[in-house]
Amino acid sequence: MASKDFYKGRRKFLTRSAGLLTASLLAPYGWATGSKDKIQRSIPSSGELLPVIGMGTSRTFDVDPVSAQSQALAAVLQRFFDLGGAVIDTSPMYGNAERVLGELLKQTGNKQALFSATKVWTDGHQNGLDQMERSRQLVGVGKFDLIQVHNLRDWQIHLRTLKEWKAQGRVRYIGITTSHGRFHEELATIMEKEPLDFVQFSYNINYLEAEKRLLPLARERRIATLINRPFQRGELFSAVKGKPLPEWASEIDCQSWGQFFLKFIAGEPAVTCIIPATSKIHHMQDNMAAGYGRLPDERLRKMMRDYFVSL
Repeated sequence: MASKDFYKGRRKFLTRSAGLLTASLLAPYGWATGSKDKIQRSIPSSGELLPVIGMGTSRTFDVDPVSAQSQALAAVLQRFFDLGGAVIDTSPMYGNAERVLGELLKQTGNKQALFSATKVWTDGHQNGLDQMERSRQLVGVGKFDLIQVHNLRDWQIHLRTLKEWKAQGRVRYIGITTSHGRFHEELATIMEKEPLDFVQFSYNINYLEAEKRLLPLARERRIATLINRPFQRGELFSAVKGKPLPEWASEIDCQSWGQFFLKFIAGEPAVTCIIPATSKIHHMQDNMAAGYGRLPDERLRKMMRDYFVSL
């Protein structure tokens, strides 16, 4: 079993070796080589660093594995890695997403840079075992970096299994997720009692529910956070269509609304990694640009929120 130092060293090397390529790809966004630092956050339970911008696969990767759509996603995936990405989050719930991701990883050959995250989404102990093994085969990894219980489904059974797997070295980190506000209270109770490495939930500039309990609890319990629905499934872009960015957005190296929304989230210290999903190269490039440069402090985050609400 590889040590934590191995994984830290591997990602440190990959980050350095990708530096020049990253700078050239970000040049269209006005980024000079070496002028912007990559933003990383540590996993509290290990100290391992992760880029603050990752990638989700819900909807976007649920395509026919042999279709033109799938082949177009290969370029999106390659750009993600070229720009220093690591965390990719998927699930059996997302249709063909795991299969498509696995096939594209074979084509792009980027498994060494990958921090693989999936979920278990079924009922019963044996069904959970079978599903997780199938996910491993579909994605094509020796073991997942992270497996999460999806939307709290049969969480007592699956979390027991995941704790055993972690002790046996069959998975590196374990966690639990929700994308529904109605589950926040139950999720908070689990966070208070269970030894989780990660928790995943929704949080964005127009949905601040997680600030009440989940984010403070993650800080207190030293649990890493994955943030889903950062654009509220595209609704945030509809709200700002045709509206200009504020001039002071340049203070946080922000040149688009997508970066504005992502940097608002990343400015919260308890956020470990944000996982926007996209099937377009230019959107991927824009998302990844938010993972470099300066972040807003609390004063600027309040200004960002107030400006958005005023539109």
